[in-house]
Amino acid sequence: MKYSKEDLSGLMNFYRDQLLNDTLPFWFPHCVDKEFGGYLLMRDRDGSLLDDDKSVWFVGRTAWTLANLYNNIEKKDEWLGMSKAGIDFSEKYCFDPNDGQMYFYVTRDGKPIRKRRYFFSETFAVIAYAAYAKATGNDFYATRAREIFSTCLQFISGERILSPRYTETRPVRGLGVPMIMINVAQQLRENIGDERCDIYIDQWIHEIEKYHLKHDLRCVMEQVSPDGKIIDHADGRIINPGHAAEAAWFIFNEAVYQHNDAHLIETGCKILDYMWERGWDKEYGGILFFRDVYNKPVQEYCQDMKFWWTHNEFIIATLYAYLLTGDEKYAGMHQQIHDYSYAHFHDKEYGEWFGYLHRDGTVAQPSKGNLHKGPFHLPRQELLCWKLIEKYLDKF
Repeated sequence: MKYSKEDLSGLMNFYRDQLLNDTLPFWFPHCVDKEFGGYLLMRDRDGSLLDDDKSVWFVGRTAWTLANLYNNIEKKDEWLGMSKAGIDFSEKYCFDPNDGQMYFYVTRDGKPIRKRRYFFSETFAVIAYAAYAKATGNDFYATRAREIFSTCLQFISGERILSPRYTETRPVRGLGVPMIMINVAQQLRENIGDERCDIYIDQWIHEIEKYHLKHDLRCVMEQVSPDGKIIDHADGRIINPGHAAEAAWFIFNEAVYQHNDAHLIETGCKILDYMWERGWDKEYGGILFFRDVYNKPVQEYCQDMKFWWTHNEFIIATLYAYLLTGDEKYAGMHQQIHDYSYAHFHDKEYGEWFGYLHRDGTVAQPSKGNLHKGPFHLPRQELLCWKLIEKYLDKF
């Protein structure tokens, strides 16, 4: 199939309307904590509060979402003020004063509860501070964004050490770090500029291509040995279609930045093709969460569930692939994933999306917010799809 100009225009309007009239009103302004700052995001299906602890990931992610809306849709003081609530809370409570590492989650009033042995809290702080710096023109936040980005680079290089998650018995390299860092650097470069970003983005894309992308097996490995070999154990054989689709559209972003670089577009398309083949559930529809590279049973109990964010990433990646290539195959894939997602995840009564479905598409549990889910993946998808179609519409 292919999308006509009228089809794309209808999709553009759909994504815009869903974002502005369904997704955002579920969260804002009532999720902003007017007493302590930050956001109260652990919400039940109807938006009622389930828990008042605060995910540091989502302090950054939500502040970024709001600043991004301000920068790319309309300069609404309300959006900027709500973004500031997260930035201020982050500065005051989310960094350990002893070692500077960020926490994973904290109490409502900012007391630390837990750290994690990785630096993803920092990655989301970088994009939040950079977007807020662009929105405000305040050099303090631009400097902070670059400082936290430097901290991430120090963790990657080993200059700063986190407590290891595993022993040295079976060393691995993971897809998560180069994947997320591509986008962190893209956001930093786009919003405030940083001369380091181009080199590092190329380096991280090369790392994914060299070590994780397996053309012979038609897949992207979630983790491999340090030299890129398959680790033939339960954890080592896992593939995560959602992470790979996210990497694909980050690579499409870079292709556009590099004047529609043909190799990068081809790489993104191969990643998307391989992981659609691996992930699409031919019986029930939707994308399966984990697969085994050799099609053996998967150890994780959630392996055949459908997660909201995985579908957000595939909606973006398939649309991006179609707009860049015009290949009708990607229009068909996009229509499949779009139709499945809005039929099964979208809550037509209360708005927003359910986070977790059983394999057959029934809702596993109805809450809308937790330590890992909040106003980030879905609004990012709807805004980006809206703006991508707007940018490329005249091409069709």
